[in-house]
Amino acid sequence: MHKPLPDRSRFDYVIVGGGTAGCILAEALSRSGRASVLLCEAGGEARSPWITIPAGFYKLLTNPAYNWGFWSEAEPATRNRRIAIPRGKGLGGSTLINGMIYVRGQPQDYDLWAARGCTGWGWADVLPHFRALERWAGPDPDGMRGKDGPLPVCEVVEKNPVGQAFLDAAAAQGQRFNPDYNGAGQEGVGWYQVNQERGERHSAARAWLAQARRRPNLTVLTHARATRILLEGRRATGVTLARPGGPLTILASEVILTAGAVQTPQLLELSGIGDADRLRALGIEVVHDLPGIGENYLDHFCTRMNWRVSHPVTLNELTRFPKVLGEVAKYALNRRGVLTYGTGLAHGFLRSREGLDRPDVQYFFMHASYANAAERKLDRFPGMTLGVTQLRPQSRGSIHATSPDIAVQPRIRPNFLDAEEDRRAMVDGMKLGRAIVGQAPMDAYRVRELSPGPDCQGDADWLEFARANGQTIYHAAGTCRMGTDPGAVVAPDLTVRGIAGLRVADASVMPEMVSGNTQAAVMMIAQKAAQDLIPAG
Repeated sequence: MHKPLPDRSRFDYVIVGGGTAGCILAEALSRSGRASVLLCEAGGEARSPWITIPAGFYKLLTNPAYNWGFWSEAEPATRNRRIAIPRGKGLGGSTLINGMIYVRGQPQDYDLWAARGCTGWGWADVLPHFRALERWAGPDPDGMRGKDGPLPVCEVVEKNPVGQAFLDAAAAQGQRFNPDYNGAGQEGVGWYQVNQERGERHSAARAWLAQARRRPNLTVLTHARATRILLEGRRATGVTLARPGGPLTILASEVILTAGAVQTPQLLELSGIGDADRLRALGIEVVHDLPGIGENYLDHFCTRMNWRVSHPVTLNELTRFPKVLGEVAKYALNRRGVLTYGTGLAHGFLRSREGLDRPDVQYFFMHASYANAAERKLDRFPGMTLGVTQLRPQSRGSIHATSPDIAVQPRIRPNFLDAEEDRRAMVDGMKLGRAIVGQAPMDAYRVRELSPGPDCQGDADWLEFARANGQTIYHAAGTCRMGTDPGAVVAPDLTVRGIAGLRVADASVMPEMVSGNTQAAVMMIAQKAAQDLIPAG
């Protein structure tokens, strides 16, 4: 909406970015009614009818109204391909267009954060925040799930027999079934958990922001892109916004950046906070030399192995005319059928080789195969796909501004497969995936491996397949790393080091990657940040 605001209006809190973290913070900080809160989002309202339909991400992923459409630089290690880096746009951010997969990660992830100086971020510290987020619909034998939170979480509602065959094949290969990978232990195979209720997507905007917008102390501005953080010396005092009606200056007691791992470091650099030499080269006046900004870029690199399937029971057929008409009717009548699917049906969190103390690879099984994975175009014959990703990549990339103009895309250099451990985990993970799909329970469906195909045998072949075909699974993180060492960007309380009145509370603060999809961890970060801020409000 375009709520008129006088120039130089003042708020207690200005939140920059109406995505996952921004929606949660806006709801929490406005809840008491005492603090004035402004949430500004560069995109628009989430109005597309495809947003609430889980399978609608196929339509939205390439829609510029809901995806910023970032691309990586071409790099030799990935055969000089530019790789798509989708980021959600509009109120709800990436929760409007993602696969809805809900994964907390492993306890060791957060204990590692704490061990590296992020006091208050160990597993025992963050578990209560995860529980506060969730409205878990399944059994809770470990007593670790939240039941009363704003975000509905359930298992996928359609459990296709091809997916069951994959789980049976994993058991035949020696893996165990895990009924709740967000419970006491992540390891094993099972059905994915998603943020859905009654067959509909629940974005962050729907779960948190919708009710909060009725509060008079919360103002939401859409089509309001922050172009600069206002600074008086070493204190943030507000932001400048570009809007259709002209630029706007907003003053604030506290500025909270939730623009995400791509745009938060870009905005900091354009505001004069970053590596001094880099800023001077762009003609930007240096306010605070903070070289870690934009470094430590983390993402999950994924390969997709495909097989042809013997029976016409996959999404490749069910989403085409005339069968799709029956699926549309099924969804309209009872919110069931193929339109309830996201990006994953069955999961695996497994160890790629012996000797590891915990899972290091994640699998995404789907009874669908893609002629073009980046554009989500399905094959015209029955197929199935096994996505393979390393849970905790060691390679580090960077994201930096290339121009003083916020509209110019930053330079994204993932540096995928730089670390030897990353190359080994991807190769071993794909080999294990082939071994699972090769088990007897898959015989009724498996015709032949299409990609990488039977000619891929040696480790060099597997690695070349990864280099030539791997994509991200859209988990950009780490570019404003939390810590206490000189290279850290934010302190454990998420304040930008050396700048008063300025915090970051999005995926960019992660010092290390979490073991799985990142949306739940981002929600937890926002939930914890809000709780830490509320006493001061």
